[in-house]
Amino acid sequence: MTTPPPMPPTPPIALCLGGMDPSAGAGLLRDVMTLQALGVHPMAVSTAETMQNGLACQRIEAPSMDPVKRIETLGPHLVGRWGVKLGMTALDEPTFLRLAATLRALAPPIRIWDPILAPSAGVGLHDGAALRHMADVLLNGGGWVVSPNRGESAAAAGLPPDQIQTAEAELLARPWLERGAGAVWLKGGHNPGSDIQDLWITLEGVTALPASPRLPGQRRGTGCTLAATWLGLRLMGRPDLGAAEESALRLRNRWHQAFTPGGAGRPVFAPEGPCA
Repeated sequence: MTTPPPMPPTPPIALCLGGMDPSAGAGLLRDVMTLQALGVHPMAVSTAETMQNGLACQRIEAPSMDPVKRIETLGPHLVGRWGVKLGMTALDEPTFLRLAATLRALAPPIRIWDPILAPSAGVGLHDGAALRHMADVLLNGGGWVVSPNRGESAAAAGLPPDQIQTAEAELLARPWLERGAGAVWLKGGHNPGSDIQDLWITLEGVTALPASPRLPGQRRGTGCTLAATWLGLRLMGRPDLGAAEESALRLRNRWHQAFTPGGAGRPVFAPEGPCA
């Protein structure tokens, strides 16, 4: 009698909430690609629909189907080792309130919010006041890591554009920490200079991640990739700060594994696997 092979371990689950970028340079499709490569099972619910390609985002709208009901439908799967990533959202006020309440009720063990003012090219989405209001609603349940860049944090802090690069890290983190964030992962890619250094900020203080020389060129979806990688690594057992450091290192190691689909627009990260 042949002994059946052992069952593979059950992978953790990552619930991705964000924008649908049809080109897969950023948003939900990028999240799914990133998490699957880490051995995590991704689930995805759209909180924004975009008309977008590698050149620019032309239009952003709320999804046609109720995202909260879709999340509730996934509820039976969201047990054990699981976490959530929230990215772009174009929801109206009542729907966002319901979304935040549903997430509080589900109580994901690991949570990261990548607050987005606007896609890197094209139409805008939110302003600083909108980000502060979203933080008021979302973060008061505690337990969230927020992963903004300096521009998004400066907008949330109400700082003028000429102070984005000079503002102290504590000031940039204050809008999120005061509203209940457990930590702020302030990404350094938008800083001037030849080096990039992220900061991990909590109420206890500021921890600088290792600095690295700036790599040439741009890549689409770096913020999505970093946040999704962090979630995947945390679900695989890495600690908060270690997952942030490893996420940045993984992004750097893949920097040159990029291509421009159809030769148009900015490069995107190539899929991991035989073609990478």
